[in-house]
Amino acid sequence: MAQLIAAQRLGKDYVGVFAVIGGNGENDGHAICMPPLPARVYQPYVNTMDESQEYWEAVAALEWQVDLGADEAILDAPLNRFDLPAPTSAPAKSAAAPTASAPPPDVDNVALARQLADTAATLDGLSVAMEGFEHCELKRGARNFVFSDGIPSARVMVVGEAPGRDEDLQGKPFVGRAGQLLDKMFAAIGLSRQAEGAEGLYITNMLPWRPPQNRDPKPDELAMMKPFTERHIALADPDIVVLMGNHACAGLLGRKGITRMRGNWEEVVGKPAIPMIHHAYLLRNPIAKREAWTDLLSIKARLS
Repeated sequence: MAQLIAAQRLGKDYVGVFAVIGGNGENDGHAICMPPLPARVYQPYVNTMDESQEYWEAVAALEWQVDLGADEAILDAPLNRFDLPAPTSAPAKSAAAPTASAPPPDVDNVALARQLADTAATLDGLSVAMEGFEHCELKRGARNFVFSDGIPSARVMVVGEAPGRDEDLQGKPFVGRAGQLLDKMFAAIGLSRQAEGAEGLYITNMLPWRPPQNRDPKPDELAMMKPFTERHIALADPDIVVLMGNHACAGLLGRKGITRMRGNWEEVVGKPAIPMIHHAYLLRNPIAKREAWTDLLSIKARLS
């Protein structure tokens, strides 16, 4: 139940109403200030609020306002919002143009690798520098870092391409079937990775991490790791470097074509180097062992 207790003319055409809703004799109800409406709506009640015959008509008008949703008092006194000055919209804040984040500066991975490699004074220091090198994506997919095997003071140093599955599992180069064949090949000329002194053999790879699915090394990967391999050769200081397969030649000589290059002496880091057909290829093409034997004899003659 709503009780209309006051009405006030606001200007010429509008009336404000103050009323109580919910009064039942036991409590005073909820006082509300109704929004101004056209005077014609409240005209019958403005000057006759004491006349009881107008009471129910006033209640009906008030309930009509409540039905419209006007059921809360906003101010202590009626307010003719039609007389208010037009609101001035605040100037829109100019949204700062989004600035594209500057792309990260290009990192010269080869130069960085060169810098790290040059600071390594020992093979152990080089191993630590290579293992901590974070710019080769192969590192994220490999199980183990594969640095080298054999005798670092050996006169012959073999450079392969990259670890395979077995090498990745064990953390040593050339330990699978192809590695076993390599051991037999060099044993035929008196060299072994377990032997000391002049009969020793030292082995490493261009890449210390296994490429996914044993895929071929990419040119950028070879270029990135080349400074480490060159420093590796310089620190080991062998008499002869054997470039085993196409990718070792591509990484250190800058060209491929092992069937044409094999057997021809080159120079790598000031050391005599001979390209050889990769021993894994010999497992698939045993007929090529003849050329491999010729190259082994050439190495033996150079050592004499």
